[in-house]
Amino acid sequence: QVQLVESGGGLVQPGGSLRLSCAASGSIFSIYAMAWYRQAPGKQRELVATITSGGSTNYADSVKGRFTITRDNAKNTTYLQMNSLKPEDTTDYYCKTIARTTVQPTSRHYWGQGTQVTVSS
Repeated sequence: QVQLVESGGGLVQPGGSLRLSCAASGSIFSIYAMAWYRQAPGKQRELVATITSGGSTNYADSVKGRFTITRDNAKNTTYLQMNSLKPEDTTDYYCKTIARTTVQPTSRHYWGQGTQVTVSS
């Protein structure tokens, strides 16, 4: 199994910044893509950003130019730097990874428990 633990959420004023972290642990053989999603109450989960094992990134149009996803392969950790935050960015953020463990022949999707981000004055 792979466990994902997110941190870094909190309350920030509009225009401010936060950095979310997501650390993967467990019987990891290899981690492929890592991603951040967000989901507001009553809405579908939205893809925010992805990063491949090679470092290629992709962003939702709503966050392009404001959010940056990075990863530290040595630490099995991904980060989401969020700048110029807006009230509409307020929601729960979830980390996801596609990984293979030492006991599974194929990769699976794993989710973190989520971290709350509130943008308000």
